[in-house]
Amino acid sequence: MLNSSMARRTRMSLLLLALVASVAACNKQEEPAAEAAAPAAEAAGAVAYVSTQDAGVNVIDLATMQVTKQFDVKAQGPRGLAVTDDGKQLVVATRENGSVSVIDTATGEVVKQIEVGKNPEFVRISGNFAYVSSEPSAKAGPPPKPGEKHEEDDDDDDEKIPAKIAVVDLSKGEKIREITGGPETEGLEFSADGKQLVITNEADNTVTVHNIETGELVKTIATHEYGDRPRGIKVSPDGNTYLATLEFGNKFLVMDKGFNVVRTVDTAETPYGIAYDSKGERIFVATNKAKLLQVFDAKTFEKVKEVPTGNRCWHFSFTPDNKNILLACGKSDAVFVIDADKLEVTKQVEVKNMPWGVVTFPKAMGSLEQAK
Repeated sequence: MLNSSMARRTRMSLLLLALVASVAACNKQEEPAAEAAAPAAEAAGAVAYVSTQDAGVNVIDLATMQVTKQFDVKAQGPRGLAVTDDGKQLVVATRENGSVSVIDTATGEVVKQIEVGKNPEFVRISGNFAYVSSEPSAKAGPPPKPGEKHEEDDDDDDEKIPAKIAVVDLSKGEKIREITGGPETEGLEFSADGKQLVITNEADNTVTVHNIETGELVKTIATHEYGDRPRGIKVSPDGNTYLATLEFGNKFLVMDKGFNVVRTVDTAETPYGIAYDSKGERIFVATNKAKLLQVFDAKTFEKVKEVPTGNRCWHFSFTPDNKNILLACGKSDAVFVIDADKLEVTKQVEVKNMPWGVVTFPKAMGSLEQAK
């Protein structure tokens, strides 16, 4: 009887030990999986990249709308920026050294600086290639007022130097060729079929269309009779319409898919960045001096609403879920967060050192990007 009781207790102890060992083994197997999942979850988080002219690039976590880190671009004067399709690299134009900084987004480190030309501004990426506009004839200081000239305008040797659009092979890490634009190239857009590059040239008041493979000039659209200083350029999601803001015309130009001028639409003072929403139903225009983000119906071109913003707001982007708009306001040292449905400012994210442009990953519609 005693032996039987001891045997039962022994068996129970062994069963308990086996159960404990089994649970411990399961926990050990689960721990690495949880650790491995953490970086994946972080990588899947949506972010915004904001260039600041007097510093580097700020990274905003779009779940919290907080700046979480800054990237040192290893150069001065960052302006235009674009992210690769896989989100692994950020390409930033740096004005003072005439280059772009290629940044590893996982580490925040500059992996390469590539010379592209004097005063680089906009950056657009298509596949493995980055296209960078420049302003070799741009003068220091603010632009002249309508009707005024630069003090240096009498110097013909430096006036209206043709700008080059640098084409950078990101896989090789080098500039492979150039496309000749007008003086002071500004905005860049790809045609709907990807075969043409559309450029705004603010110094000679033209929009030019080029074969993207050969660089050949396909068409020139003069804007002077409608307004001067074309800046932003955007194609509609259906590829049938192109828009260009005319900073000194207080208008945006509407062109059909053959780049014929259809009409102009009046805006508030000094329009710059322009974009459609993802459905192509509304048009958004950042008006600098008016301190407004204006919203227009994309079919009727009637004004829908004006959203009061901050100082020197040039570029903006939707968030990847299309619920908010992020507007970089340089002289307010802030990114304004605007509810895309209510069209109301809901928050200001402090971003010091003159924020210039903003793009997101995953990619979204915006004045510097065109989500596919």
